[in-house]
Amino acid sequence: MEFNYNKQILEPIKSLRGAPREEMYVPGHRTCAGCGPALNYRLVAKAAGKDTIFIGPTGCMYVANSSYLCTPYAVSWIHAQITNGGAVASGIEAAFKVLMRKKKYEGPFPNVIVMAGDGGSVDIGLQAMSALMYRGHDVLFICYDNESYANTGIQVSPTTPYGANTTFTPPGKLIPEGLTLFPKDPPQLVIGGHPLVKYVATTCVSYPVDLMNKVRKGLNQDGPSFMHMLAPCPKGWKFDEKLTLEMGRLAVETGMWSMYEWENGVYKTSHVPKTYKPVGEYMKYQGRFAHLKAEHIAKMQAFVDEKIKKIKAVAAEAPVPTPKKKAKA
Repeated sequence: MEFNYNKQILEPIKSLRGAPREEMYVPGHRTCAGCGPALNYRLVAKAAGKDTIFIGPTGCMYVANSSYLCTPYAVSWIHAQITNGGAVASGIEAAFKVLMRKKKYEGPFPNVIVMAGDGGSVDIGLQAMSALMYRGHDVLFICYDNESYANTGIQVSPTTPYGANTTFTPPGKLIPEGLTLFPKDPPQLVIGGHPLVKYVATTCVSYPVDLMNKVRKGLNQDGPSFMHMLAPCPKGWKFDEKLTLEMGRLAVETGMWSMYEWENGVYKTSHVPKTYKPVGEYMKYQGRFAHLKAEHIAKMQAFVDEKIKKIKAVAAEAPVPTPKKKAKA
C-alpha cells in the first residue's frame, strides 16, 4: 500500500472576495515601484498558504527580498543559487518524505515551490529544473518571467522578446532592431520533454483569480508541475510603473502572451480575446521597443499570429470560476 504523505488539497478560489485574507508575502522588501514579480509572489504565497516552503534562486526576488538579513516571507524560504533551484527543491521534498516515513514529522506535507526567474528556470537553471521533473519530485516549479536578467542590469535572457533593447542587445546601424532572436517557449519545453509532468499552466499577474487557482491546481498534483508567469517589469521594459497591470492585460489582448493550462495532455485556454489587438498597441508603451520600425513590428506580429494559430488548434476555452449565488432570504 502506498504511504500516505498527508498531502494538502487546496480548494478553488471563486472570486477575489473569496481569496485568503492572510498574507504570506508581507511589506518590508526593496522591489521597484510597480514590480510585477513582487505582485506575482504575493498572489502565489496567498494561494499556497502557511504550510509552504519557497526556494528562491538568485534573481530579482532574491536580492530585493533578502537584504540586511530580513525577508518579507511569512513562511519558510531558502536561497538557492541561480543554477540549482530544482536540485535544492528536490532535496527538501525528499527529506520531508523520509521524515514522514520515519514518523519524525507528522504535519501536512508542505507545498514546495521554486520561484525562479527566466534565467533560473530555462537558461542557467534549466538542467536542475529538468532533472527535478525527470525524477518526479512533488514540487511546483514557477518561472516568474520579466523577460530579462533584470537583477544585473537588464541583460537579454532566453525569453526576451524579439526587437527588445537590452544592455546586451542595443540597437544600432548594423542591427537596428536590437535583439534579432525570438524567445524560448518554456511550457512547451516541459510538456514535450517530461512525461512525469501532468500539469503546466501560464498566468499573468493582471488576472489574479486565474493565477491563484492555477497555483492551487499545480500544488494539488501528485508529482512535478510547472507554471510560466508573465511579470511586467517597469525598469526593464521602460514603462510608467502605474501601468504594470495594464501591460499584463495588453500582453494577453494582443496575443503577446497566451493564457492556458495543460492537464493530462489536454489544453484549455482562458481569457481569450474575441478580437486580438495589434501588437503595436502593447509595444508603444514600452521604451525597450521605442526604436523599432514598422517592418520590425510587422515581424513580431507575424510571430504572434502564428503562435495564436497553434494555440487555437489544440485548445478549448476553459470556464472562468464564478461566485456562488447568495441564498434567497
